[in-house]
Amino acid sequence: MNEQAHKAELIVRHEWNQFQEVNNQGGRANCQGNWPTFHQMRISQFLTWRIDLLDSYAQDLDDADKEGRNLLTEKYARMMESTEPERYHKELEPSLPKLDHERVEAQEAVIKQQVEWAREFRERYPKLGEAMRVLTTDQDEIGTTSFETYLRGELGTYSDRTFHKYALMIIDLRNAGVNITEQTIATTVILGGFDGLDEAEAAQ
Repeated sequence: MNEQAHKAELIVRHEWNQFQEVNNQGGRANCQGNWPTFHQMRISQFLTWRIDLLDSYAQDLDDADKEGRNLLTEKYARMMESTEPERYHKELEPSLPKLDHERVEAQEAVIKQQVEWAREFRERYPKLGEAMRVLTTDQDEIGTTSFETYLRGELGTYSDRTFHKYALMIIDLRNAGVNITEQTIATTVILGGFDGLDEAEAAQ
């Protein structure tokens, strides 16, 4: 296992531990007991990251533990600003770290790029795209969270240091003509036993 894969693996296991502590309305969610799927989805994402970004996010998770915070709880809470806005503003928002205007604007620029990449991926691989989350926040419903809203929730949990490194990576990928959604899903399907995206698409 190379250094990137090792660091990614440690992060996924740390996230899994925090995920076990997430309290859901209506009791424990089925996905909280599904380690293989959680592992496959999260490791696919982190294997596209640079080493310095992995190190920074690992530090975020460690810091959260020391502060009595749970970044997975915060991620799902932030998503509810779209899916359950009344409950979010009344019950959840007061306990979440506040993001300043500059940070929110920078996040939205990253989100816009990643939604564009995800849309391009779905056009190229429609069957694989069909299996993904719905794409945009305007498609959110209770129980259905879009790719855009999920990403917004996740980015909102990163420290300023980690977000800055993440945003720089996205800019560099865009300048290189690389689509991070395609990278991530390619890793997912290879971990699932396919040779690549074309074979996975044909098998759907």
